[in-house]
Amino acid sequence: MSEYQDIVDKNKKYTYFSWSAQEAANPMAIEKAKGIYFWDYNGKQYADFSSQLICTNIGHGDERVNKAIIDQMSKVHYVQPSNVTKVRGELGEAIASVTPGDLNKTLFTLGGAEAVENAMKMARLYTGRQKIITRYRSFHGGTFAAACAGGDPRRIPIEPGVGWIVKMHDPYSYRSPIYRHCTPEEGDMIMCDLLEETIKMEGPSTVAGVLLEGYSGSSGVIAPSTVAYWTRTKEICEKYGVVLIADEVMSGFGRTGKWFGVDHYNVVPDIMVMAKGLTSAYLPLGAVVTTDKIAKHFDTNMLSCGLTYSGHAVSCAAGVATINVYKEDKLVENAATLGAKLEKKLQVLADKHPSMGEVRGKGLHWCIEMVKNRKTREEMSEWNKPMSKPMMDLAGYLKTNGIAAFVRWNQVYICPPLCINEKQIDEALEIYSKAFEITDKAVI
Repeated sequence: MSEYQDIVDKNKKYTYFSWSAQEAANPMAIEKAKGIYFWDYNGKQYADFSSQLICTNIGHGDERVNKAIIDQMSKVHYVQPSNVTKVRGELGEAIASVTPGDLNKTLFTLGGAEAVENAMKMARLYTGRQKIITRYRSFHGGTFAAACAGGDPRRIPIEPGVGWIVKMHDPYSYRSPIYRHCTPEEGDMIMCDLLEETIKMEGPSTVAGVLLEGYSGSSGVIAPSTVAYWTRTKEICEKYGVVLIADEVMSGFGRTGKWFGVDHYNVVPDIMVMAKGLTSAYLPLGAVVTTDKIAKHFDTNMLSCGLTYSGHAVSCAAGVATINVYKEDKLVENAATLGAKLEKKLQVLADKHPSMGEVRGKGLHWCIEMVKNRKTREEMSEWNKPMSKPMMDLAGYLKTNGIAAFVRWNQVYICPPLCINEKQIDEALEIYSKAFEITDKAVI
C-alpha cells in the first residue's frame, strides 16, 4: 500500500469528515505547501484556487508568520483569558488600525462560528432583545446557533433550531423573483423596505440585530447592486435601535480588494465578526469587534461571554504577523489590482463559454454560476441537490489538472491566495476554460 493511501485510510478509519457521509469522503493527503501551491503525498502539485476554505489569504508557508509563532511559543504559549499577554493587546491594536470607524475593541474566539455565536449574544445583551434577522443565502458557521443563523441548507438537519432567528431574502438580482419586475437598484431598495417591514412585523422591541455577511461567501458571492442597500440597512437599524452585525469571516482581510467587504459600501457596522484571514489559517483564531458605544456599555454591564482559548497567545502572535504581512506586501492592494484584471479575463471566458451564466465578485473573491441556458438561467445543478454529472466532471477535470477549486451546486469559485500574480492566474484560467467546455456540452 502506498504512503498516500495509508494516510487516507487511517484518517477515514479514526477521524470524521465535515458535511459528509463518511464512506463518501474522498480527501487528498496533503504533505506540504508554499505560496499559492500545495503538494500531495504522491508529489502532485495543485494551485490552491480556493485558498483551502477561502482562508489562506497570505498564501502558504510564510516564514515571517512561522517565526512569530515559534518565538511566542518559546516565551509563553497560553494564559487564562482573565490574564493577558503582550501579544494579545498588540493584536487588538492592529485590528483597530484596519477596521472602519470606531470598531476598536475585540473579544477573541477560536474561530468564525464561535465569533458569530458571541456577536449574536453581545447584541442580545446590549439591546435586551432576543431576535436576530439573517438572510436565506448565507452561512455563518457550523455551531448550533450560528448554523441556524445561516440560510445555507446545512441548517436543515438541525431545525427547528433556536427560536430567535428570523430569515429575510437576499439582494440576489440574478435569481430573486423581485428583481424580475424592476431594475437591480430598485430591487435593492425593495429588499430594504422588506427588512423594515420584517422588523415591524416581528416587533421592533424584540429585534436585537441584523446579521449580514460583509460580502457574501459560500452561498454564491451575492452582493447588492448599489451602495444604497447597505446605507439604507444601516439607517433602518439605527431607526429601530437594532445592532448591525457584519460577518467578515470570509470576506475580511483583503479578500475583496479592501480590508473588509463592508468597506465597499462606506458603512460602519456596530459589530464586526472575523476569522479565517485574520491569521490566514496558520492557527485558529476568531474575533468579535465592537464600536466604542457598545464597548462602553460593557464597562459597567456584565459581558456574559467566556472561552478557554480566548486570546490564545500563539494564535494572537500569528494574527499580528499576518496583518503585518498584508501591509508589508501590499496584499490588499494586489487583490484589488488583480481583481480588476481577473474580472475582465472572466468576461472574456464568458463570451466564449455559453454555460457561464453570471460572473460576480470583487478582488480575488469570485463565483461563476453555470447554467444550461442563459436565457432561462436554468441551473447546471439544482440548489441544495447533489451535483449533476457535468458539474462533477468539471470539478474532476480541475482536480486532475492541478487546480484545487471550490465547486458546489452550479457554482464555481475562484478565490486564490492574495499573493498570487497575473501569470499564475492566466495559467489557471487556461485550465478553467477547458473545464467549462465540459459544461458547454450540456447547454440546451
